[in-house]
Amino acid sequence: MEAYCMKCKTKREMQNAEQITMKNGRPATQGTCPVCSTKMFKIGKAS
Repeated sequence: MEAYCMKCKTKREMQNAEQITMKNGRPATQGTCPVCSTKMFKIGKAS
């Protein structure tokens, strides 16, 4: 899944993506950037 990396300032393919549920109950996807290892986050279900 592709997400925006805040450190690299580009869209990259998320590594170790996992489904999570936010406090308000909405689905989200969390992973890491393959280049700089920063945590990436995208709201919405992974396809």
